Amino acid sequence: MKNLVSRFVKDESGATAIEYGLIAAGIAIAIITAVRGVGTALNGTFGTISTSLK
Repeated sequence: MKNLVSRFVKDESGATAIEYGLIAAGIAIAIITAVRGVGTALNGTFGTISTSLK
């Protein structure tokens, strides 16, 4: 039983998976923010072009 608990305490594979998950979440948030910013800018540009063509 001591051996099992000792191996469980020393196992860091779960912590590594959590770290990779947090990194992936951070990258996803950065991508979403960038895409939203570009989308807003493009919406304004196309609105200006549409108004100019009318």
